[in-house]
Amino acid sequence: MTPPLAEVEQLVKRFPLTRGVLLRRRLGEVPAVDGVTLAVQEGESLGIVGETGSGKSTLARILLNLLEPTSGVVRYRGEDVTHARGARLAELRRERQMVFQDPAGSLNPRKTVGAAIADPFAIHGLLPERSERGRRVGELLEQVGLDAAQANRYPHELSGGMRQRVGIARAIALGPELLVADEPVSALDVSIQAQILTLLRELRRELGLTLVLIAHDLAVVRHMCDRVAVMHDGRLVEVAPVEELYRAPREAYTRELLAAVPRIPGPVPTGAAPAGAPPPAPDPAGGGAGGPQSSPPSSSSSST
Repeated sequence: MTPPLAEVEQLVKRFPLTRGVLLRRRLGEVPAVDGVTLAVQEGESLGIVGETGSGKSTLARILLNLLEPTSGVVRYRGEDVTHARGARLAELRRERQMVFQDPAGSLNPRKTVGAAIADPFAIHGLLPERSERGRRVGELLEQVGLDAAQANRYPHELSGGMRQRVGIARAIALGPELLVADEPVSALDVSIQAQILTLLRELRRELGLTLVLIAHDLAVVRHMCDRVAVMHDGRLVEVAPVEELYRAPREAYTRELLAAVPRIPGPVPTGAAPAGAPPPAPDPAGGGAGGPQSSPPSSSSSST
């Protein structure tokens, strides 16, 4: 039987609770992940959901060896990579990448967009020729819906949606097999969210990516994922195919999460999206990915 692409077994992560600055005194531990066992099959899209503080982002970072677990095992293609170091860790970085929640915070404000996307090539010793690296950066920008000329701009010159597209371009630069997206649209204006989700779906299909989507929005997970894992207080409470979980959740906590999804009362007007569905993408001419930026709605300005 083919092993899962990635898996964790009896994973535990506790963060120390300390007091003091110069003389730090350990007061105890805060559990973030508690005994989680979960497998990610190659080619699937797995959603991990739960409220803030449930441990889903910590689990994702351990899965990618960005954090060390307190105990438990992390495997990649059947190999124990829990304590991978050196050259093997560098290889794993190429095969597994992450899209972070805050597109502004994940980009160096002193580097141009092109330099940020080219960083993975420099780190891994790929595309040594400057012209070849620049050409590849342009291709990646166009692949995520931006103009290649954006390579010369700085993050503060871009909208929130454009910055997240840059983050996605950097994440796919090395041709990873596994892409983990940690709440990739929660920091974006609602009018831009559907565009980024559509982009992730298209890239998953075009590149054959395995996708792990961290989210608290169950409507987004239903739209994007094949299976759903529900976390609560650091523990995995339920894992099921997405439609099965929405139709007949087994656990009380899962039912509470589903009940909290906003629904529009009364009949849905003709042509409107069903309750809980992501909003339709606006006209590209209105300033989505690389087009002119229209004036933001008065109720929100997070995409600018």
